[in-house]
This record gives sequence, structure tokens and C-alpha cells, in this order.
Amino acid sequence: MDPLAANQPMLDHAVARLHALVTGLAADGFGTERVILLGFSQGACLVTEYAVRHAKRYGGIIAFTGGLIGPPGATWNFGGSFAGTPVFLGTSDVDEWVPESRVAETGKVMSALGARVTIEVYPGRDHSVSDAEVAHARDLIRNAAAGF
Repeated sequence: MDPLAANQPMLDHAVARLHALVTGLAADGFGTERVILLGFSQGACLVTEYAVRHAKRYGGIIAFTGGLIGPPGATWNFGGSFAGTPVFLGTSDVDEWVPESRVAETGKVMSALGARVTIEVYPGRDHSVSDAEVAHARDLIRNAAAGF
């Protein structure tokens, strides 16, 4: 939720590193439609930020308690299309690190770029990953793998 400048230069380094991994997989014959991006907390924030900056068809995007990076009122206008990429965003209604409102905002941005977004909010849950979220992720991964 901090200003982007407060996350630099490490944010740009992390986004570039993730991009190198995804493009390396593509060079090895694994196009983005076979790549599932997944993260928890800071990792989930990085995954969603990377994906929106590089919107295209992925096998899936799974963010456990994470959302786009930036202060309240930030906008994300990077272009591209998720072309139906399935996205799962799981969060708590009381998480102190990633507000539920930011997860909802992330879902709206990704939906506007053509993703099929599912958001699950777990009341009162601490900053962790629940069994229910793991089940959602497992289903998304199975469905993506069935298409290969």
C-alpha cells in the first residue's frame, strides 16, 4: 500500500526476475498458457503486479492474501489481455497487511483485462493460507493441466 517509489529499486528487480523466469520457460517450450503464477503475501503482491504489467493468457494466477502494489488511489494501465486466464484471489476480511479492498480492486483490474476472477474472503482469518484456499488452487491447477 506504500507509494511505488518506496518499493524501489527492489520492486523493479523482482518484476524483472519474474519476467526472466517466464520468458525462460517460454524459450524452453512452456508458453505462458502453461505457466501458473502463485504467491502468498508479498509473493502474491509480486505475482499480481507482474501479471498486470504483462497481461496475457496464463495457465492461471493464484494470489493468497495479495494484491496490486501502490498507495490508495493508484491506477494500473499497462494494457494487454488475460484472455480468460483463471485467477483465484483469497484473503481475509481483517488482514493487517493486505486490505480486503485492495484484493477486490485487484480483481476488478484483472477482470477488466479479461481474466476470469474468483475472490474468496475468509472472515476473521489470520495472515495465512487456509485449507479452503489450497483446495481452490488445486482445482485451478488441475483444470489448467487438463488443457495440456
